[in-house]
Amino acid sequence: MSSDADPQVLVVDDDPALADVVARYLRRDGFEVDYASDGAEGLRRALSDKPDLVVLDLMMPGMDGFEVCRRLREATSIPVVMLTALGEENDRIAGLDLGADDYVTKPFSPRELAARVRAVLRRVAGAAEPSERLAAGGLEVDTLAHEASRDGRPLTLTTKEFDLLVCFMTHPGRAFRREELLEKVWGWSIGDTSTVTVHVRRLREKIEDDASAPGHLRTVRGVGYRWEP
Repeated sequence: MSSDADPQVLVVDDDPALADVVARYLRRDGFEVDYASDGAEGLRRALSDKPDLVVLDLMMPGMDGFEVCRRLREATSIPVVMLTALGEENDRIAGLDLGADDYVTKPFSPRELAARVRAVLRRVAGAAEPSERLAAGGLEVDTLAHEASRDGRPLTLTTKEFDLLVCFMTHPGRAFRREELLEKVWGWSIGDTSTVTVHVRRLREKIEDDASAPGHLRTVRGVGYRWEP
């Protein structure tokens, strides 16, 4: 991740006109912007340059955004804001399932996209405050280092998965509605709660012995989720 004052954003999109508009708005907001015209190039640049955030179009020829996101999540925790076609709910859910942090549907306002990018980066910057170590069973979380482990083995968590885990572990026994989590973790007062469902499922797969019968992150029927230490 960049140590420069201006956050670095990599835009990966095969539409040069759209990418140019996005880049101009992001630069106007104080971001440094790089551009990749296809998925393979975007993945290479993301892994080598370590930008602060990737804006990723899902539908590209060759290596599509789904594959780029999957490979990024295997190797990094760089936040991803994905671009999806209007009405393609399945694509959006699939992207979130792969670990994307947020999404914007086309056609979109570049101003909205810039706002989403700022919001994700704020959450990333604030996720480690205050400094605290959390533990539950074999799970250990260092909020300052932004690291998590299970039975001594590091966990590869997306930004949202990490934020969700910290939220739950700092409020043991409290039942959260999905709408509450959407606002608390994503910063959205209105949004699709399936985003929360997808991320909870992915988190369970990484922290539970049996994701189908979770011991820590439990479902509260008719309400949402509750953390049991």
